[in-house]
This record gives sequence, C-alpha cells and structure tokens, in this order.
Amino acid sequence: MVSPRSQLPALIGVIHLAALPGSARYAGNLRAVLDSAARDAEALAEAGFDGIVVENYGDAPFARGAVGPETVAAMTAAARRVRGVAPTLPLGINVLRNDARAALAVAVASEATMVRINVHVGARVTDQGLVEGDAHGTLRYRRELGAEAVRLLCDVAVKHSAPLAARPIEEEAHELVERGLADAVLVTGTGTGAAVDRGELDRVSHALRGEAGRPVYIASGATIDTLGSYRAAYGAIVGTALRSSGRAGDPIDRRLAQAFATAWSRLHRAR
Repeated sequence: MVSPRSQLPALIGVIHLAALPGSARYAGNLRAVLDSAARDAEALAEAGFDGIVVENYGDAPFARGAVGPETVAAMTAAARRVRGVAPTLPLGINVLRNDARAALAVAVASEATMVRINVHVGARVTDQGLVEGDAHGTLRYRRELGAEAVRLLCDVAVKHSAPLAARPIEEEAHELVERGLADAVLVTGTGTGAAVDRGELDRVSHALRGEAGRPVYIASGATIDTLGSYRAAYGAIVGTALRSSGRAGDPIDRRLAQAFATAWSRLHRAR
C-alpha cells in the first residue's frame, strides 16, 4: 500500500473564495469570484507552493450541515478554474463548515486529490451549533464515488470550536487515524490566523509516530518567522500569512507567497 505521506504535498496555500451565490454577502458577480481565484492560484504556482486548497471562506455564516446545490456548483466552477491555471499542483477542496460529501463531489468533478474535513470524528461546539463528524458516511460515500484516491485531511480539535468534554488531543488524533481512517491530521490554533500550540503539535506528532505515513500539518497561524518552531510537522497549510493586509479572505500577495515558499524551502533543506 502506498502511504498517504508520499501522495500529499507539504506546503499548501489556501484560496479563500469570495462570497458565493446564495450566501449572505454575495455581490452578484460570480465571474469576479472566479477571476480572483485564478489570480490567487497563479500566485501560489509561481511562488512554488506544492499544493492548493480552495474553500468557501466568504460564505460565512456557514451552514452547520449540508450546503445547497448552488454552493456545490459555484465551488466546482472555482475549482476547475484553479485547476486550469495550476494544472500540475495537487488540488484540495474544503466546504465550510463541514460538508465532506459536497467536498468529495466537487473533488471528483474538478479532479482534485484531497479534501479537508473540519470535524471527521466526534463532535465540537461551534458558532454553527453542535457539529458532528460522520467518518462512516464520508468513507462510504468516497467509495461510492470511486474516489478512494482522494485523500482525507482531517482537523483535530479544530479552530473556532470547543469540545463537549475535555480529552487529550493526542487521543483524538489517534482516533482520527485509527478509527476514522484519516490520511493526514491537521493541528490548528484557536481561530483563523491563530498560532498552533507547539506542545499540542508535539503531542499529536508523537501519538502518530507509529502510524506509518500519516503526516501532521500545522493548519493555522504559520508565519515566516515561526516556521522554524514547527519542525515536528510534515507540512503547513497557509492562508492568512499570504495576505498583505493580514486578513483572511483578501487576495494573496505574490511577494509574500514567494517569501513564504522560499522560507519553507530553506527550512526543509536544513532538516
């Protein structure tokens, strides 16, 4: 069996889509949304990122459960536009807040190779209410689609949420892999752009050391200055730090993307 590690990119840039049709802040111009996504994809590809994740960040407030067909359609259009601009980069899909089935459907339609799932096992209290994982349904739907090659990147103790009952993060990470069959585990801070707790990262990495090929990512708050503090991580998923404004959802700054990719490359060579 080929390990998930060998199939997953290490440095992944996030494209925050502007509000899509049907969402509260949609501006009425889908072409502008797609054009912006294409520019961000070009910036990430030119900078030397290993992969891209497209997410409907502008759709807040997010649905607690399944999103509407209009969101699936718009995200598919955006993902295919990104695929056209950066055809050689692995592409990922994240349908917020937690619609894994929609993400898999978009992935199949856009030839994406990975999806991000915020709550894959267990349950979390969020601003959308109680969000429950459905590893059982997600894995079966992936098989139904014939999409077993699409990797599942799953958060542990995901940002913007709290547990129903306190549990050691390393136990949750182990269950993500052992019982939820996650292909990679994502460690975040408390919110968008918030730094990852290095102690939590170390505990998760240690807990998964025996799980061959299960990479651990830092998935929020990484900056050029802090990259060296996260050597335990296999990879990084970067969004906010690539915006000159420091605000998630703004366009990617090409200069910052290039500087981040260069810093990551230097760190990787030094390992």
